[in-house]
Amino acid sequence: MWAGRLLVTSTARAMPGPGGKPIKLVQPIAPLGAGPVWLQVRGVKIVRGVRWVQMLLPVRPNNTRGWMRARDFTFREIHLRIDIDVGARTLALYRGGTRLKLFKVAVGAPKTPTPTGRFAIAEIIPTGDPKAFLGPIVIPLTAFSNVLNEFAGGNGRVAIHGTSLPDLIGKPVSHGCIRMLNANVRVLSRMASNGATVTIHG
Repeated sequence: MWAGRLLVTSTARAMPGPGGKPIKLVQPIAPLGAGPVWLQVRGVKIVRGVRWVQMLLPVRPNNTRGWMRARDFTFREIHLRIDIDVGARTLALYRGGTRLKLFKVAVGAPKTPTPTGRFAIAEIIPTGDPKAFLGPIVIPLTAFSNVLNEFAGGNGRVAIHGTSLPDLIGKPVSHGCIRMLNANVRVLSRMASNGATVTIHG
């Protein structure tokens, strides 16, 4: 899997080429943590000698993709992927077919379930406060809740994060986010990277 760091403001389009219908104007600065924007590559095409890349966008509806000019990015290969089993309430980190880590997590409650599908890490944000409700690290995904359009001032974005309530790990109690023990989310943040695939199932 490949990810691209956006270098300039760029338009994501429904089809490759300058005539494609605009989907979203994407800024190179991430909206939540103010870091660089990394997007996951889902396809490549050349149109009239210009290379276009299909990128997974962090917008509604889930799994929205847009074509953007390859020259607007720098690229790197991503070797790690994350697998979240909602039924088992586990998060596994893989390199190729080898499982490197397995963590117990809390997932969405029955009325606010964690969305399933194939997503990507959008940002990795230190909170600066290990005692915060979201713990020391928040990792927003390209996923959004299927039932909540707003929560705590946000837009229903789903994230992997730490917790101030460790006794609830292993239970279906969140508004859709994946909660980890603080020590474990620190490990994850050091190993994973923006653009990494996150598959949620079960």
